[in-house]
Amino acid sequence: MQITNFSPLILTKNAKEIIDLFEALGFESCHKKTNIGDADITSVVMRYMGKDDKDFHVAVIQCPVERDSVSIRMNVRDIDEVYRMLGDKGFVNPDGSKITNTGTSKAAMMVSPSGFSISLSEHIKN
Repeated sequence: MQITNFSPLILTKNAKEIIDLFEALGFESCHKKTNIGDADITSVVMRYMGKDDKDFHVAVIQCPVERDSVSIRMNVRDIDEVYRMLGDKGFVNPDGSKITNTGTSKAAMMVSPSGFSISLSEHIKN
């Protein structure tokens, strides 16, 4: 398994408020994807350049949720491999077995038996 990114992800129905907060903390939007899936989801990845050129990321996902929650964003080289491995560890996909394919990436949320979640993503290379 190869992980290419590992960072926090915030799920919210009011992304602007959270993006404004992180901008005030010094983060900048570096990637935005809109109209993801069937629920009009928008993803904004933000980056903060820290000391010694170490950068930090947080993703803010606007989606229809009852209340804000935090997940782990994990980009991987092979989503199918990691999806199976997490499934073997008892994780479940709250959308059944659906893996969203946007043409440039594939993604799925996986929830652990204890309740924390990992948002898997694989960027499709052309």
